[in-house]
Amino acid sequence: MSDLPIKNIGSIGSIAPSGPKQVNGVSGESFDTVINEAMSKVSQVQEDVEKAVTELATGGDISEAVLAIEKADMSFQLMVEIRNKLLGTYEEVMRMNI
Repeated sequence: MSDLPIKNIGSIGSIAPSGPKQVNGVSGESFDTVINEAMSKVSQVQEDVEKAVTELATGGDISEAVLAIEKADMSFQLMVEIRNKLLGTYEEVMRMNI
């Protein structure tokens, strides 16, 4: 095993991120941008629910209110599951020995 040569693998500067990457012609967005957009969409759905419930209180259509509530519930559950997966991944990475 001692006769295996070790080659230079490059400098650390070559590992540093250089911005969004393109994979198969699609540019990638940063992780925080994607998360912030998803959070703003969930907030928008919550605002839609408030509006639908207010309209229902003033004599609006109940089916629209129920649909808005279910949509908000599903989007919130999805956001919570994504958060749980991210926390699980973070905990797993933190347990790795370096």
